[in-house]
Amino acid sequence: MENVIRRGCKDIWNAWMLEGASFCKYDIPFCPTTAQNIPASIVTWRDAEAAYEKFKRKKFISNDFVCFYLDDYKFDGKGGIWQNPRHALAVLKRFGGVITPDYSTYQDFPEALKIYATYRMRTIGWWLGSNGIAVINNVRWGTTETYSYSFEGIQKNSFVAIGTVGGSPRRACDKTRFEKGLNQMIKTLSPKAIIVYGSANYPCFDAVKASGIEVYSYKGKTAAFYERRNA
Repeated sequence: MENVIRRGCKDIWNAWMLEGASFCKYDIPFCPTTAQNIPASIVTWRDAEAAYEKFKRKKFISNDFVCFYLDDYKFDGKGGIWQNPRHALAVLKRFGGVITPDYSTYQDFPEALKIYATYRMRTIGWWLGSNGIAVINNVRWGTTETYSYSFEGIQKNSFVAIGTVGGSPRRACDKTRFEKGLNQMIKTLSPKAIIVYGSANYPCFDAVKASGIEVYSYKGKTAAFYERRNA
């Protein structure tokens, strides 16, 4: 892929962010894992941005990693991280690292949109990593046809992250799809550890652990709220 913006053309795919990047299938950029350690704790983008706005004059620094396991509109769209990545960089510099965005790849999306979502995940991750942010790749897959690109651009034998909030193995209609994708991800990427945002209390993760891959689970915001409430 040649990152050249022709005169008179608007850079709608943020090619300027990919200076020096290498590319995989479908021109998806390769996003190295730059994080050296597993996160001690994880917060969502909405909470991270709110903390930044509230305390930015105090130069606060947090060791939390920031994730994007949210509805897309809460981090994308007008003024979001794709339209204003420099703001995202300013926020993330105050935190310990980032799990790359979890753009939706719903089963009823056109294939082109699902590939574009994957492209954006890796593009933002590459750019943040090249600007000194500790990066862990989020992995999102759908049904079997997404396997040809869902794992592209991710470093093998590294930490990876997935989300189980809002469905995935919890719902009967998603269980088989999730487990097949998890197995394919492990076969393709051979991760040394899997970070799970949400519950990992499912048999599929017991099998992963038994294979020698470490699994680290972090409670989602809703689960953490009810846990505090019932304490």
